[in-house]
Amino acid sequence: MKKIALLFTTISLVCLSAKAQIKTNLDADWRFHLGHAANPEKDFNYGIATIFSKSGGAAKTAIDPKFIDTTWTKLNIPHDWAVDLPFVYSPNFDVESHGYKPIGGLYPETSIGWYRKHFTVTPKPGLDRYELQFDGIFRNASIWLNGFYVGTNQSGYVGVSYDVTDYILTDKENILVVRVDATQYEGWFYEGAGIYRHVWLNQFNNLHVADGDFFVHSTLNGKKATVTLETTVTNKNFNTTNCTVFTFIKSREGKIIGTTSEQKLSLTTNQQGTIKQKITLSNAILWDIDNPYLYRAVTVVKQNGKIVDQQETKFGLRTVAFDGQKGFFLNGKSLKIKGTNNHQDHAGVGSALPDDLQYYRIKLLKELGSNAYRASHNAPTRELLEACDSLGMLVLDEQRLLNSSPEYLDQFTRLIKRDRNHPSVFLWSIGNEEGWIQKNDFGKKIALTLLAKQRELDPSRTSTYAADMGNEFPGVNEVIPVRGFNYRQFEVADYHKDHPNQPLLGTEMGSTVTTRGIYEKDPIRAYVPDQDITAPWWASKAEEWWSLAAVNDYWMGGFVWTGLDYRGEPTPYKWPNINSHFGIMDVCGFPKNIYYYYKSWWTNEDIIHISPHWNWADKVGQPIEVWVNTNADDVELFLNGKSLGKKVMPRNSHLKWSVPYEPGKLEAIGFKKGKKITTSVETTGAPYRVIATPNRSTLKANGTDAVIVNLSIVDEKGREVPVADNRIQFQLTGDAKIIGVGNGDPSSHEPDHCPEGAWQRSAFNGKCQVILQAGKTKETLTLKATANGLASETITLIQTN
Repeated sequence: MKKIALLFTTISLVCLSAKAQIKTNLDADWRFHLGHAANPEKDFNYGIATIFSKSGGAAKTAIDPKFIDTTWTKLNIPHDWAVDLPFVYSPNFDVESHGYKPIGGLYPETSIGWYRKHFTVTPKPGLDRYELQFDGIFRNASIWLNGFYVGTNQSGYVGVSYDVTDYILTDKENILVVRVDATQYEGWFYEGAGIYRHVWLNQFNNLHVADGDFFVHSTLNGKKATVTLETTVTNKNFNTTNCTVFTFIKSREGKIIGTTSEQKLSLTTNQQGTIKQKITLSNAILWDIDNPYLYRAVTVVKQNGKIVDQQETKFGLRTVAFDGQKGFFLNGKSLKIKGTNNHQDHAGVGSALPDDLQYYRIKLLKELGSNAYRASHNAPTRELLEACDSLGMLVLDEQRLLNSSPEYLDQFTRLIKRDRNHPSVFLWSIGNEEGWIQKNDFGKKIALTLLAKQRELDPSRTSTYAADMGNEFPGVNEVIPVRGFNYRQFEVADYHKDHPNQPLLGTEMGSTVTTRGIYEKDPIRAYVPDQDITAPWWASKAEEWWSLAAVNDYWMGGFVWTGLDYRGEPTPYKWPNINSHFGIMDVCGFPKNIYYYYKSWWTNEDIIHISPHWNWADKVGQPIEVWVNTNADDVELFLNGKSLGKKVMPRNSHLKWSVPYEPGKLEAIGFKKGKKITTSVETTGAPYRVIATPNRSTLKANGTDAVIVNLSIVDEKGREVPVADNRIQFQLTGDAKIIGVGNGDPSSHEPDHCPEGAWQRSAFNGKCQVILQAGKTKETLTLKATANGLASETITLIQTN
């Protein structure tokens, strides 16, 4: 009893004490300059000067700590320099698929980026080790600290950490230099360029738990959860060190609800040791998409009775199961996967998203009715997973390449160890559409190696592979636990008949192409109609795949290509089209009409939506095809009060009328289980004013918080004008800043970044977007939006501590 009391006293002291590790963000105050892949003189002598012959020798290069960088551009990380480059026409497929940005081997003058950071470090007693952590750099990034070469990370997506204890200076200026080489692509979509995720300096004890070396998983029996806590401790002391390790669990509210005993561990120099401990929780609260409850596990390492390391990890308790006949189960309950694929870029900012924008995008997908997110085709940011954990979104976490070389096994290892504590991650993907190898023995053997690594590092989950194959079994499909289908939706039933016990999932479905607010094919401006009528040869319309997946239990569901539009992969057109049309929403997150199809069948909300708009002055008397997306039982359509007929709503489909156009009001009245639901569209007047709607009204004065402001052009009655294209200018007062603008136009060549004081963007079919980032002063901010000939809009935002 005394031991238990003593342990809880220790835990109380731990809770009150400062963390034994210090994590310092290094995002602010960098210097940046483009280099040159083909001209060493313009690449700051890189390639001419000898920098690897002697440690610390880098004279006459930008690596040299004495190099003067005062003329370089000042900026903060995350940073994507590709956003600032112009759109450049090229007949090259890779340039086209990357959104016609001049990045890659054809553009040596804009494909190398140099970053320099000056910083100082205050030593802390007992925290003698220093580590640089880069969450993501695109790509092939070489790092130097104070002239010493630290390492090179090939991956543009999986982060990397380096022990820099031997090179760092305390209470003196340090110079961190990063050379980013984006001349080679990793994907066939917009990838950006630069240090586009966070950078950290970590300080910790020689005896510590490294990032990724704590693993929490659980088994459930009714309301009782047995939580297994695996802690790997590393000893960097110069002698054998004895320590004790224990972990306690806190509820979301901060109450300590379970603890392990202190377990002894003895480690020689550079040795790692792993301790497995268990805690049983009664009345466990499960993590679920509707109740994403997160516990906290606090791991403590003590040496000679003193805490030398401490980490807190959020985790959730939940079970996942995959059945070849019955589909997917979360916490023992059948759940149809209603997922979306997504690349990581967003309007205005490219790949360099502020953390709040990750949450904004996941919230948009949740509102759609989506319950799952496929990180296609690469490791997502840590912050995206945190958003999915806290908001309740399942994640299919994907390896960039089906390859088992040491480089890619290391990338896969880093991915799993980084992400395995996230309850949102329900399934791993070992790759996507590897046409050279997926049907042969190479693919099978590589898949087995990756699967073995996954089971070693995370036996609590399993894996899939996104195969653009139909009813074909040889190769990867022979060994993959969960069969992934990219398209080929009409062959799913045959495959299931031949392999009835293998669970299957639509890893990539749909690929319907639509342009928000456009209703005719326009090959000149590269637009396609905003209805579920156009899909490439390999793909399908929304109704074609979902009507199959929805009614068959053996289909776990699927992931639509894509939730939001993204830069690159212009389809079915090329130039001047510079981004995809695949999204259920556009690159800003504005819904297209197909959004309401999915929302009708993916939610229990009362949905009724009419398209197109009703501004057709040049088509009076001509037939307009009217679509109604709804989950009502039946719908009656009215034009200016006159009935155009009632129709029964087929499950997982839509309704259509041919309506001779006349100005006025088009109204749909539906009944859902006896409840009346209505919607309407009206012919609007001319553009009259700008309306600005922020996603929230307050920001934290921390220099990183972000607010998304959506703009609409409305008429005198406040109705959005669906064809308005007025150019809007933005003026922001206060120490916050605008970091990007967009409008969802897939063929717009307007800049995403503008000079300070000259921020502007044209509306596209009535809408555009501006993204703001907080400053560090507690104050009231004002954003004024003006357009020639229109009434302006001014909104206030509170920047608070």
